[in-house]
Amino acid sequence: MTRTELARDFERHRPRLKAIAYRLLGSVPESEDAVQEAWLRLDRADQGEIENLGGWLTATVARVALDKLRARADAGMRRIARSLDEATGRAAGGPRHASIA
Repeated sequence: MTRTELARDFERHRPRLKAIAYRLLGSVPESEDAVQEAWLRLDRADQGEIENLGGWLTATVARVALDKLRARADAGMRRIARSLDEATGRAAGGPRHASIA
C-alpha cells in the first residue's frame, strides 16, 4: 500500500477515531492530538503486519488516550502534593509525616 493510499484509508477512519478519543478525553484538542499520534504510529508501523486497519487504529487511539489520561492524573497528583506541602509548610518532597516527640 502506498503512503497516499494509507493516508486516504486513515482519513476514512478519522471521524470515528476523533469521536472515540473525545469520549475518552473530553477535550477536542487532546482528541485531535491522540488521532495525530495514531497516524504517526501507523506511519512508523509495518503495514504488512496490520490485518484490520480500523481495529488497529481504534486500539491505538484508545491506548494513546489512556496514556494521556494517566499523564493527566499523575500531573494532578503532583499538584495536590505541592499544594499540601505548601499548606503544611513542608518542603516539596520532604517527609510526609511529622515525628511525634
